[in-house]
Amino acid sequence: MSRVAVAYSGGRDSTALLHATLNASLEQGVEVLALHVHHGLSAQADAWLAQCELQCVRWKRRGLPVVFVSERLTTKPGHGDSVEAWARQARYRALRAMALANGASLVLLAHHRRDQAETFVLQALRSAGVAGLSGMPREVERDGITWIRPWLDVSRDDVEAYVRKHRLKHVDDDSNTDTRFARNRLRHDVWPALTAAFPQAESALAAAADWAQEAQSCLSELATADLAVMESDKGLVLSKWRALSPPRRSNALRAWLRAKTGHAASSNLVLRLMIELEDKASATWPIERGSVRRHRGVLSFVANEPPTSQGVPRESQLSVTRVGSHPLPGWGGSLQVERVKEGGVPLAWLAHIELKAREGGEQFQAGMARPARSLKKQFQAAGVSPWERGGPLVYSGGQLVFVPGLGIDVKFPT
Repeated sequence: MSRVAVAYSGGRDSTALLHATLNASLEQGVEVLALHVHHGLSAQADAWLAQCELQCVRWKRRGLPVVFVSERLTTKPGHGDSVEAWARQARYRALRAMALANGASLVLLAHHRRDQAETFVLQALRSAGVAGLSGMPREVERDGITWIRPWLDVSRDDVEAYVRKHRLKHVDDDSNTDTRFARNRLRHDVWPALTAAFPQAESALAAAADWAQEAQSCLSELATADLAVMESDKGLVLSKWRALSPPRRSNALRAWLRAKTGHAASSNLVLRLMIELEDKASATWPIERGSVRRHRGVLSFVANEPPTSQGVPRESQLSVTRVGSHPLPGWGGSLQVERVKEGGVPLAWLAHIELKAREGGEQFQAGMARPARSLKKQFQAAGVSPWERGGPLVYSGGQLVFVPGLGIDVKFPT
């Protein structure tokens, strides 16, 4: 039997959606998972969990195809974290885990038209761009789960009418009256006055979110087309990026940053890069999870080192007796040794090698007809960026053998 899941908090909206889904599933032979997340934030959370489970037991006795599944969150929001944001992220992670563990790849969410209108207003007050103003998508696939909001065009009044018609019992979350939270302030202090002055506000604002979604789709397609022309295997070619109009530059940059980092870039970062990328010198901008780097007209993203390599002492000696990969966690990488017919280093010379950081004054000769020059000049000539020059210098018998990014010193006997 196929399964579909409903996010079931026990509140009015999710209770109505679960009830409607169960009745629609009877004739289709579909089993419905009622997914409940116990956040542990309210003193009533245990009572809500018990009430939701009991309601599902009652519905199952009436022949409705429901399976109740719950999960208690064991983490808590950190100091300074937004409780709303933490709860939302933790809830979606838990819903995804429960759905996949129980054989469902489709999860229904009970957001309705009023929720969408509120989201549009809140995002506008946060100076959000088109992506933020587009609000909540009706359908999106993420991490193996398809999330669907089937009631996004249904008014709150219609949901309330459904609850009254079917006499559905539901829980009342006391935090919904706490005006410390932005959405609650909007609902209690602003929305009544807004709808009194503009009765069509709910439908008008939700329609505006629909328009924003269309605009965002167009911007995404434009960014994809622009990046296809501007990207190389090394990164974003800035000469091609600068040839665009400022709005297209900003749009392409946002899309590129999202693709590299996995999340939307802040407006401040984008504005800063829009200005500072006009310069052409090598530069680095630290950002979350890594850094953005400009070198020789190319913009690249470099992720932070994995936590396992941080704080590990750098290796100073290594014995290489075979070809293959030789991990160097202290240096944040590995030494790759390959078998070659000519131009290599005899394996015997690598049985006892020393690994050293640059100290200054080292000389490197790139070819027989070329003079020995400082590593700095050799790196510059080879186009090795400053942040790619931190690998270990490899010595054997006190003589420089190999420099990452440059290769084998020609003076070393092969």
